[in-house]
Amino acid sequence: MSALGADLRALRRARGLTLAQMADRLDRSVGWMSQVERDLSTPDGETLARMAETLDAPLTLLTDREVGEVVRAGRRRVLGERVPGLHEELLSPDLTDGFEVIHSVFQPGARRDDLVIRDTTEIAHLLSGRLSVWLGEDRHDLRPGDTARLRGQPFRWANEHSEPAVAVWIISPAIYTQESLP
Repeated sequence: MSALGADLRALRRARGLTLAQMADRLDRSVGWMSQVERDLSTPDGETLARMAETLDAPLTLLTDREVGEVVRAGRRRVLGERVPGLHEELLSPDLTDGFEVIHSVFQPGARRDDLVIRDTTEIAHLLSGRLSVWLGEDRHDLRPGDTARLRGQPFRWANEHSEPAVAVWIISPAIYTQESLP
């Protein structure tokens, strides 16, 4: 069973911060920070907000949590909208695995025109709606039930249709602990 401390540790390490640097940025002791990461101490709301800011992560990533191995539909952690019209929620129970599973909703007209290049392997499985995905220069129009695999190649996407497109993304290695979040 994973809790807040493990997620904080994963994010801190992914951001290249030592325990001492994190404690210093929060004006707290290294001992206290260590206790938080071991779930022996719990930060108050204000400190948790400062932690999220220090880790460049949305507060919901640290607060909207259901500890355990099961993530209930109404208890997913919102990852925010890194691109207008794209709403993402974490389906994985926590941030400590070598992969992440993300529920993505692409609103009608939403698009990412700049190429995304990540050192990952990703599987995008479309549950509903339609979504265009460009892998390099090749355009693929996905329909419900279609799956695309991305292996470190440049990609972009667009929902050029009148209904939302809903997809599940499996990403390895985990990116929300590797890259900055808005």
